[in-house]
Amino acid sequence: MIIFKDIITGDELISDSYNLKEVDNAVYEADCKKITVGAENIDIGANPSAEEGGDEGNDDTSQQVIDVVYSFRLNETQFDKKSYLSHLKTYMKQVKEKMKERGAGDDAVKEFETGAQSYAKKIVSNFKDYEFLIGESMDPDGMVVLLNYREDGVTPYVTIWKHGLKEEKV
Repeated sequence: MIIFKDIITGDELISDSYNLKEVDNAVYEADCKKITVGAENIDIGANPSAEEGGDEGNDDTSQQVIDVVYSFRLNETQFDKKSYLSHLKTYMKQVKEKMKERGAGDDAVKEFETGAQSYAKKIVSNFKDYEFLIGESMDPDGMVVLLNYREDGVTPYVTIWKHGLKEEKV
């Protein structure tokens, strides 16, 4: 399995166990699922209907979460359009520097800049549709993962900046 980490913070953001689809040579998108966590049902052999408060269907310890957000301990954060664009500009400069440090050629850097600019316009035009997530370290300089829903309005998906990742085989 390959874990993809933020090149700025080192936070784990996604793995290849999710179906990553490259979009516009700038980002990866991965469909997510809503899962239920915390609904541990331990059978101790007792008759639930005979127990006090025996309604099995009412488990208030369980909650629905999005699998990628839960698995990689992503945290919700807030942006208005202006603050997001400011963050994105700073983040893209950092990614460009990291790419150069890692020996990326001028063509790769140019490809990144072109793709990132183009995709950023898509984000801005649909800004109100996104939720914003940051990695476990909650480092404000790190990548902001975008969460949105497909056209069906039900299927969540994350958008992750392709060039802001480093791969680690596990």
